[in-house]
Amino acid sequence: MIRLDPATASRAVPPTVPAWALAAGGALHDADAAFRAGAALASIDSLARAQTSWAGAWRHRLALNCAAASMRLAGRAEEAPALRDAWQLCPAGADPGPAGAIYSAWRQLPVQPPAASPDRLEKIVDQLALAWDGAALADLCTQINELTASKQPAPLAAATIAAHVFAIRPDSELLAWWLADLVLAQSLRWPRPLPLLMAQAFGPAFRGEAGGKRIRPGEQGFERAVCVALVQAAADACRLAAELSRRAEKLLAVAPKLRAKGAGDVVYLLLNEDAVPGTLTTKNLSRFAARRLFDRLQQLDAVRELSGRTSFRLFGL
Repeated sequence: MIRLDPATASRAVPPTVPAWALAAGGALHDADAAFRAGAALASIDSLARAQTSWAGAWRHRLALNCAAASMRLAGRAEEAPALRDAWQLCPAGADPGPAGAIYSAWRQLPVQPPAASPDRLEKIVDQLALAWDGAALADLCTQINELTASKQPAPLAAATIAAHVFAIRPDSELLAWWLADLVLAQSLRWPRPLPLLMAQAFGPAFRGEAGGKRIRPGEQGFERAVCVALVQAAADACRLAAELSRRAEKLLAVAPKLRAKGAGDVVYLLLNEDAVPGTLTTKNLSRFAARRLFDRLQQLDAVRELSGRTSFRLFGL
């Protein structure tokens, strides 16, 4: 039988962004947009700092959403299901391909503290298929440190680093958005970044007018657009948190009924990953036993099958 730590089974209802911050209607002034962004970030702040049982799954799902948006910027067609496959079907140590590599960069963002070093950024630019030399990356890290020390408001700091990267290398917009979330977390002193802004890059916040040209980093109105985008990003993240919280509560409720040896490992992975393959094997769980366990969890409505396939199924909250 699985024994659960009550401290990880929090039933606190995730916060929501105030309705007035999301209210549409007319063009926002810079101050109004910044005020709404502040309210939205205050709403998500507790989630960014919390250690809920489902925080890992939540952060990886946010990363998947940003990676999916990245595909459009990279000129690729993969959507979230294809990115899951690229990650899950890739043998350990093998090349996940261009799409899988970009997804890997976003997966790394929320699992490490929001600190930039030349070594870390070298790995990220390699995954994003960008070419930056060591000196340029060192200068970029210096710029990030100076920006954080300047005490600039967090949304504006995120906009500033994105504009800085784009001004140096217009072909590195993916890196600009990745660093925007890192600098946002640094400025807010979050223990881990949240992948937020890339998922909004093609949304209405970055359209000067309905159907207009996309506002790119550094262009007129970009700072205001970042503030507006953060309101929607925080609202989406809160809604996702509420959904995963409910599903995690159901999983944790049925977990004591799971008597399969190794079931605890599966529950842990489901709470900490976007998806878990139905072919999972561990030292305590054979592939056949895993298949039976996932079938049982589906019967109990404690997990969802995410791939839509009958073979090589993927499961998650």
